[in-house]
Amino acid sequence: MFLVVSCPCALVISVPLTFFGGIGGASRQGILIKGSNYMDALARLHTIVFDKTGTLTHGQFVVTAVHPDACDERQLLHLAAHVEHFTTHPIGAALRDAFPDEATDGCEVSEVEEVSGQGIRAKVGSQVVCVGNTKMMDAIGAKWHDCHHAGTIIHVAIDGVYAGHIVINDKIKDDSVTTIAELKQLGASRIVMLTGDRQAVASDVAQKLGLTDYHAELLPADKVAHVERLLQEKPEDGYLAFVGDGINDAPVLARADVGIAMGGLGSDAAIEAADVVLMDDRLNRLPLAVSIARRTLRIARQNVWFAIGVKVAVLLLAAFGLATMWLAVFADVGVTVLAVLNAMRALKLHKRE
Repeated sequence: MFLVVSCPCALVISVPLTFFGGIGGASRQGILIKGSNYMDALARLHTIVFDKTGTLTHGQFVVTAVHPDACDERQLLHLAAHVEHFTTHPIGAALRDAFPDEATDGCEVSEVEEVSGQGIRAKVGSQVVCVGNTKMMDAIGAKWHDCHHAGTIIHVAIDGVYAGHIVINDKIKDDSVTTIAELKQLGASRIVMLTGDRQAVASDVAQKLGLTDYHAELLPADKVAHVERLLQEKPEDGYLAFVGDGINDAPVLARADVGIAMGGLGSDAAIEAADVVLMDDRLNRLPLAVSIARRTLRIARQNVWFAIGVKVAVLLLAAFGLATMWLAVFADVGVTVLAVLNAMRALKLHKRE
């Protein structure tokens, strides 16, 4: 009877099956979790770090204002659209959309160079055009000036001379506000935004979403440094998640305890580096993923305590000669069947907890 009861079938079958069920249940909701170890991390998130563009916002920029200095509006848009012709960044798409005739005007674009964290430099015809942020303007010695409009400011310089700037705005996703509120209800203590965008834009987004903290005008390496600092500040029993979608987010996704990528608009590099992928780009899937992870761990613990409790009770009865072989069989096979049935609950859709 001791040999029959002590068989660990209930534990070695039901616990892994619970995690498989949780991963399967999450995939039905458009959440791809790449391993059961990330279930535990999702269930105990303390700090959640978000990228801004394409994650908290739509990433669908539109040009809202054009302020030329050394040329007219059409010429400024014309040059910026040509320089951004080959980039996949949403800002480049907005500039191309604002000047749709750039592909048919016969201008030749050559020597295209993307400067990380600054912008793009290219030769349009005989002119060297730089399109980017203030760091790029400072690097080439162009005397830029700020803009009173709210939004992302794209500065343009022609042959090292400041030519003007273009104002581009993005829209916050409809579910971003509710997602942040739900994550706070689930116990996330710190919710931080890291972005390469301007300080004014980042402040506006952070205030509207009710974020704990934000950091703006960051290079990809700066994001990694901030995540490293946040990892040091979190408690030992808590985990840090980073949510992003761009190719520049791949190093941060890999460094975080849990990297979460947007699967629809996200780059291949971000999806590859991430541990969790939100396949439909709906940010409200993130609180659901946390809820699924917590429910999965709760079911696994139920199976562990139930199996061990029944086995210990029957072993004690057997030690005093009060157990029968049928009771021993129930403590082995019966408990295994009940634990497996309980594990299958992880597959079912449930309300957020």
